[in-house]
Amino acid sequence: MIERFIDYHSLNDQTFEYTGEYYTLHNYDIDSYDRRFAMIDMRFHNDRLAGNSNYHKDLQSRMSLLHQQGFKFILSYPWESQENIRTETFMEGRKIPKVQVPYEHFTWTGGVSWFWFYMYNKHLGQRLKFSHDHNGSYWYKKHDFLYLNKGARSHRVKLYEQLLAKGLLENSIHTFIERNPPKRLDKKYELPGIDPKNYPRWGKDQDIYELPYEDTVFNIVSETNDVDCEVFMTEKIWKPIIAQQPFVVHGNHLYLQKLREMGFKTFNNYFDESYDLEKDIDKRITKIVSLCEHLKSKCDQQGNQQWRDLYLQTKALRQHNHDVFFNPQKLSIEINKTLELFLEFADRS
Repeated sequence: MIERFIDYHSLNDQTFEYTGEYYTLHNYDIDSYDRRFAMIDMRFHNDRLAGNSNYHKDLQSRMSLLHQQGFKFILSYPWESQENIRTETFMEGRKIPKVQVPYEHFTWTGGVSWFWFYMYNKHLGQRLKFSHDHNGSYWYKKHDFLYLNKGARSHRVKLYEQLLAKGLLENSIHTFIERNPPKRLDKKYELPGIDPKNYPRWGKDQDIYELPYEDTVFNIVSETNDVDCEVFMTEKIWKPIIAQQPFVVHGNHLYLQKLREMGFKTFNNYFDESYDLEKDIDKRITKIVSLCEHLKSKCDQQGNQQWRDLYLQTKALRQHNHDVFFNPQKLSIEINKTLELFLEFADRS
């Protein structure tokens, strides 16, 4: 998967070759390469190696030999954010091997490029068809918000409880699988073949089923983090963009600004997105709740015509976002930025 990610680059005068096997390095003329990288896989799936002294001894031996040959080390966490690594929240009870790297190294986290790449590859060419209109005329939507939560992260709990307290989810499709008691999808809105009571912990979060997007007006994107040290984008934002659905994002500070920098458009001409500028976590949640209250009240007061008008007005915007997402040149630009960090690290160290 990482090899495919790298292959999407469009850096001028740069080519990459790689092997996933340490013991095949003898097949390469190491001295012929300008830069040499060794990636250490830090996915939580490697908890099976925790506590294995042979693993650590072998790893240290390999690193020593690679270092002598001029390799630079990258700790590879593309599925995670800086905040996840700092707090170890992604481990969720798993014991990841604590890798000691006695050399200067670079820590690669997902940022904005990894999940875009992953979702692009997963859904490119799929026959997903989202119907927000009927016979060319925008039609009645049964629910206000689609709001999906799984892991009980503290910022998610805060927003969820405030939305519940104000009754803003009464006419919405919403979940909180790891809350006690869990709130799950109605079976008709769950992925085909999945029992809502036994939603898998891993492997299905990046899948998309059309019906819940068609039956709701807005998507409340419940992102992994809400801190201000970075912007980390997961499948949670790419789903409504693929589905061409308007969204409100509970995520990192300046998340929407980053989306716009990447070539996407947001809905600031249609409703208040000032929550994105609020650095204080609790104040940002308060602003999101107020926005959701405003959006719901307009729906309640003016009926579904309000949302038909919104969908008509934003048709070009939503199509634009969909097209940017599936544009390999746009994706390549973000992947280039990631690889440029690798190259800068190698050149300065």
